[in-house]
Amino acid sequence: MRLLAVLCFLALATSVVVSKPTQEKKGRVHQGKDLSDHQHDDNKDFQYDHEAFLGKEEAKTFDQLTPEESKERLGRIVDKIDADNDSLVTLPELLSWIKLVHGRWVEEDVAKQMELYDKDKDGLVTWKEYSDQLYSHLIGEEFNDLPDKETYRNMMKRDERRFKQADKDGDMIATRDEFTAFLHPEEFDYMKDLVVKETIEDIDKNGDGFVDVNEYIGDMYSTESDEPEPDWVKSERQQFSDFRDLNKDGKMDHSEISHWIMPPDYDHPDVEAKHLIYESDKDKDGKLSKEEILEKYEMFVSSTLTDYGHMMTQHEEL
Repeated sequence: MRLLAVLCFLALATSVVVSKPTQEKKGRVHQGKDLSDHQHDDNKDFQYDHEAFLGKEEAKTFDQLTPEESKERLGRIVDKIDADNDSLVTLPELLSWIKLVHGRWVEEDVAKQMELYDKDKDGLVTWKEYSDQLYSHLIGEEFNDLPDKETYRNMMKRDERRFKQADKDGDMIATRDEFTAFLHPEEFDYMKDLVVKETIEDIDKNGDGFVDVNEYIGDMYSTESDEPEPDWVKSERQQFSDFRDLNKDGKMDHSEISHWIMPPDYDHPDVEAKHLIYESDKDKDGKLSKEEILEKYEMFVSSTLTDYGHMMTQHEEL
C-alpha cells in the first residue's frame, strides 16, 4: 500500500507540473492586455521591454546569445519592422510589430493548450476534456486526504465559471476563439467583467466585495516584523488615495477596479512603442534608425553579457 501511495503521489506531482489551473498559470490579478509579467522599471532591468519587443519565448532565446549575436539578430528584426524600407522605424511600424509579437505569443500559447486538452483532436475543447485532465486527479475520492483539496475544488469552480463565460453559445464546447477567451480573458471585451470579478476575489480578504487600502497593499507587500514600511509602499498608499479610490470612500468598487487594471485610455503596445522611441531616438526626429536601435540594443534585446552584468550588479549590492 505504501508503494501504491508513493506512485500515486509521483503521478500527482507530475500532473501538477504539466497542467496547472489557469489562475496559477496566468497569475492572480489580470493587468489588462499587458506585454510582460515583469515590472516595467528600466532602473532595475529591461526584461519588460525585451518581452514586449521580442515576445516571451523569443526573449528567452536571446538570453543565451552573445552581445554580437544579439546585435546581429536585432538588425535583421529592424529590417522586418521597417515596412517601407526607408531605413527608419516609425511609431506606427514599431507599434505594428509589438502588436504582432504579442498576438503571436497568445496564438502560440493557445495552440499548446489546445494540443494538451483537445483529446479527440476535433479542434474543440469541451469542459469535460479540460476538467477531467486538470482536476480529476486532484479532487477524486481516492485523494480525500490530499492537502489543499478544497482549494483545488474552488479553482475548478472558478475555471468552470470562466469557461461558461467564454463559451458564447452555452454548449460547454469551446471553439478555438472561445478557448482563447477562456485562457486569455483580458484580451476580450465580453470577458472584462469577469476579469474584474476575479481580481476582487483575489484581493478582497474580508469578503465585502470591495478592496480597501490594506487589502491593496497586502497583495503586494507583507512583513512579519515591526519594521517600518519601505518608501515604495508608502508611495503605493498615496497612489491608492490619489488615483485608485476615485470616489474617495476608502475602498475600490467594481468600477474602480476596472479602471485600475484596464484603464480605458491606456494602450500597452502604444505606450511601449513610444517609450522605446523616446529612450532610443538620439537625434530626436521621432524615428529610429538602425544605428540608434543597435546603440541601445540592451533595451530591445538581452544577451549573456547583459544578464551577467545584471547579476554582478545584484552581487555588488549584496
